[in-house]
Amino acid sequence: MKLAFSASQTPLAQVAKIELQKRYGGVELAAADCVVALGGDGQVLRTLYGTMFHKQSVYAMRRTESVGFLCNLYKVDDLIERIHKAHKVNLHPLRTECIGANGTHTNTVSINEVTLIRESPQCAKLRISVDGVVRIEQFSGDGLLVSTPAGSTAYNHSAGGPIMPLDANMLIMNGICGFRPRRWSYAVLSQDAVTEIDVLEHEKRPVRVEAGLGSTNNIVHSKIWLDRTTEFRLLFDPDQHLHERIMQEQFSN
Repeated sequence: MKLAFSASQTPLAQVAKIELQKRYGGVELAAADCVVALGGDGQVLRTLYGTMFHKQSVYAMRRTESVGFLCNLYKVDDLIERIHKAHKVNLHPLRTECIGANGTHTNTVSINEVTLIRESPQCAKLRISVDGVVRIEQFSGDGLLVSTPAGSTAYNHSAGGPIMPLDANMLIMNGICGFRPRRWSYAVLSQDAVTEIDVLEHEKRPVRVEAGLGSTNNIVHSKIWLDRTTEFRLLFDPDQHLHERIMQEQFSN
């Protein structure tokens, strides 16, 4: 098996990359059968996005002081055997089309969540439509996020949203510090749902979209849906499967 190695800039990750390359060799990403990511969740996501056109699976090992929710334990020995025995999780990303205030169009993918967030001291005002129907005429607050189940344990959960099992076939729309409507906080949507968001008073209350590895400033409209034509593959040791990790998160303190 030909392996490529991807490491964050932390000393732990860089030392691990050198150690593993001495043991197992290493090839360029385009020639690899599997990519081994070393670091934390941020490095895992960057590595996954890098495989978008080459379609390799990613096996991640934690080499950071952060949580490393998407990582396996770090071990030098038996790496090839661990990869062969690993469970594969297929992740479909959210795709986002945005129209900027200057008329530009952008198209991005995001594995965890898409966030619309205010760019000024004043709250954002958003009109929210789902499947062509206006659901909230005016949401006022810091912003809004749409999350996949894989991302539900991250920003979504910090913002008060529910953790969703990986096979829930649902998306979560979650308000960030919402002021109006007072009693609305989040909604659980079908994975087939198409969300469209219009930015109201965009000149006075600019909003940016953060999706994947980038952001788009001062948008006036965004369209968000689950892209089933795009797939990322993440590998986990059998006793550390992502399904079980998400389940454990629902009962953790």
